[in-house]
Amino acid sequence: MSGLKDLAADAARLGGVGRAVLGLVGAPASGKSTLAERLAAEVAGAVVLPMDGFHLDDGILVPRGLRPRKGAPETFDVGGFVSLLRRVRAGETVYAPLFDRNLELARAAATEIGADAPLVIVEGNWLLHDAGGWGAVRPLLDACWYLEVPEAELAARLTARWRGFGLTGAEVRRKVQDNDLPNARLVAQGRGRADRIVTPDAPG
Repeated sequence: MSGLKDLAADAARLGGVGRAVLGLVGAPASGKSTLAERLAAEVAGAVVLPMDGFHLDDGILVPRGLRPRKGAPETFDVGGFVSLLRRVRAGETVYAPLFDRNLELARAAATEIGADAPLVIVEGNWLLHDAGGWGAVRPLLDACWYLEVPEAELAARLTARWRGFGLTGAEVRRKVQDNDLPNARLVAQGRGRADRIVTPDAPG
């Protein structure tokens, strides 16, 4: 991929005067969170806003039969995410939820984005998705970069991720083959709407 310093310099130049909002989009395990944190460490005052904090709770997904598809576009509070992004875009101080993978739930108001943050890096799967209300996201971003990783590599990373949570081989295969990779293929449909293609070198 382009050097981290070059990517950070380009991110820092977004938006001109005032706050800039950069989207990082990619499939599950494409390296979004890793790159977002690395960029934030390079740009003074930058903060990261993960989309995953807007996962619908299992208490909502289970009755709807959506728990096996957790992570798909319809399993997020897209309206809440868009509302918060509008406040971010307006330069407000906001308190955003964070998803705790160990608990499998979002923690409300778990991260602060101060009004003085010059760059907000938004990372998530569906920033370039154009159905189900997600089309309102892209206009709120100054730029959106797509993280491209071969599907075979994604499958290997995802398998290792789920094994790390103690799942059985059958459970891992179901998660990867029946949910994660179908989501990855849907994410890839938004590739053409990205401003830049980035090849990350670490999972996340």
